[in-house]
Amino acid sequence: MQKLFNNYLNTFKGLSNEVWWLALITLINRAGTMVIPFLSLYLIKSLNFTLSDVGWVMSAFGLGSVIGSWLGGKLTDKIGYYKVMVYSLMLTGLLFIALQFLTSFVAFCLGIFMVMLVADMFRPAMFVALSAYSKPENKTRSVTLIRLAINLGFSAGPAIGGIIITKLSYAGLFWVDGVTCIIATVVLINVLNPKTTKTLDNVKTENPKSAYQDKAFIIFLVAMVLFGIAFLQYFSTMPLYYKDVHYFTEFDIGLLLGMNGFLIFAIEMPLIKWLETTKFTKTGLILFGAILTGLSFIILNMSSWTGVVIIGMLLMTFGEMIAFPFSNAFAMDRAKQGNQGEYMALYSIAFSVAHIFGHKAGMSMVDNLGFNNTWYIITILSALCVFLLFILKLYLKSKKQQKNIKEEEILWI
Repeated sequence: MQKLFNNYLNTFKGLSNEVWWLALITLINRAGTMVIPFLSLYLIKSLNFTLSDVGWVMSAFGLGSVIGSWLGGKLTDKIGYYKVMVYSLMLTGLLFIALQFLTSFVAFCLGIFMVMLVADMFRPAMFVALSAYSKPENKTRSVTLIRLAINLGFSAGPAIGGIIITKLSYAGLFWVDGVTCIIATVVLINVLNPKTTKTLDNVKTENPKSAYQDKAFIIFLVAMVLFGIAFLQYFSTMPLYYKDVHYFTEFDIGLLLGMNGFLIFAIEMPLIKWLETTKFTKTGLILFGAILTGLSFIILNMSSWTGVVIIGMLLMTFGEMIAFPFSNAFAMDRAKQGNQGEYMALYSIAFSVAHIFGHKAGMSMVDNLGFNNTWYIITILSALCVFLLFILKLYLKSKKQQKNIKEEEILWI
């Protein structure tokens, strides 16, 4: 057991101190966004909004996320990732505190739009910082560490949020959210100041290529939107399926989702470290992760046995553990040839778009077509994602061959 534990710890070795600090800041930030899981309840119970109103608020939430990610990428390329992260965290903290004082429908829509616009400016800047603070061979594991921090934050946040609501009311959530963002800012200023930190992979491109002109990256982004729409069903329509079809209680659903978080925490880093030693390409691994995720839906229609939901969750979890770190690493690698902020902003936007359409589309399909037909459609979307990733793999292979031929011709000359 001791040897197994030591081997697990060894998978974290080699990561820079700056990456560890970035993970801690991300953990504080994500644990702090505890108001988000309770947002619908707050709007209905405290502000007496209708379900339709809540839907519009969530649309404003998603729109703010998309524009914030885009703006964060632009600003990162102009003023640098450090300043964007500092300003984003500090302003997000102040805006979260102010949000509790907005009680009308229009004001709250505008408020949540501004909160998400400022908050999601942080994401592309953080990815560029992560790339700079990681050695090229450690980038995928660095991404995995950040994912662990995000998962821990999302796990701890709602639990802490529930306690705060019980003891302090909903207003306490906004204060704690705001204060944790400000604390994360203070930590960031003290430990990641450019004057005291060193970059391990400082990429400077003289004639940066626009991400919009990178055909391979555009194919990749479309595939990620489809993957995101499928993946997000596990946090919107799937809990309804567990309850309505398999008669799971909230406690049962919590345990099943908890299994997902535990497996990611326990297995993802060793799994990624092992996969990095294989001959598989990043695109090949992302493709495999998408296949596993697609299978997790189709398997639900194969049997009424309750055990299939556990098998489905395991397939999705392993698909997620493989696809997300390597897709992020792929985006960071492509970003080296162009405007890094723009590349990482578009990567973030792909999942913001999936959030905007995924939840609503899934709910509408379940309501109009039923669960079985919804899972067939999501499987088809996953298959389309796999097809695009296969096309991407072939495209990159042909580009590499063309490059090798040109290099050989130069040598002959």
